[in-house]
Amino acid sequence: MTGKTIGIALDERAAGRTRARIALTRREWLKGTGILIGTLAVSSSLAVFAPSRVWALELQHLDTHQGAVLLAMTKQLFPHKTLDDAVYALAVKDLDAKAQGSAAVRKQLADGVQALDKAAPGGDWTKQSGDAQARDVAAIAGTPFFETVRSTAVVSLYSSTLAYQHFGYGASEGDGGYLFKGFNNLAWLPDPPAQDSGPVPAA
Repeated sequence: MTGKTIGIALDERAAGRTRARIALTRREWLKGTGILIGTLAVSSSLAVFAPSRVWALELQHLDTHQGAVLLAMTKQLFPHKTLDDAVYALAVKDLDAKAQGSAAVRKQLADGVQALDKAAPGGDWTKQSGDAQARDVAAIAGTPFFETVRSTAVVSLYSSTLAYQHFGYGASEGDGGYLFKGFNNLAWLPDPPAQDSGPVPAA
């Protein structure tokens, strides 16, 4: 069977300037395989090293709508106005992997998405306003569904090289110490008062 090929323009390997491709056959589409597709903002810090502004993520066990709802929920849990959806999509990827490994998690995610949709006018939670989504997420705080998404997303987001690029964090580059590499280049927090900053080390 001839497959339809979709290029992934941005994933965890993008920092290495590589490009991956996924072959999707019609049979896989009929199984309900989901796809999340988006575009990097023109001003995105990720656009500098990504091979393309367009990104796509294949889902093996979640459908496209479920993936979109979980992405929107993750954005409500960890809001960063300028962080691209491509980074949030990594959390959906990991939730999809958990659904693969556990029928219970797969059902929990499906039921959670269904409940959010049921509470939304028109039956599509992704069409809700940001404020309405925030209220809905707050209302389910502490539930098993909420905790599965939250605990997965916090690791997916903040251990990603894409997030490191966005926030300006050097990650393992600083394992040997930042005194002579990146000590003074923090751009995402305000500068401390001069009397509290101490001397700048010299090589």
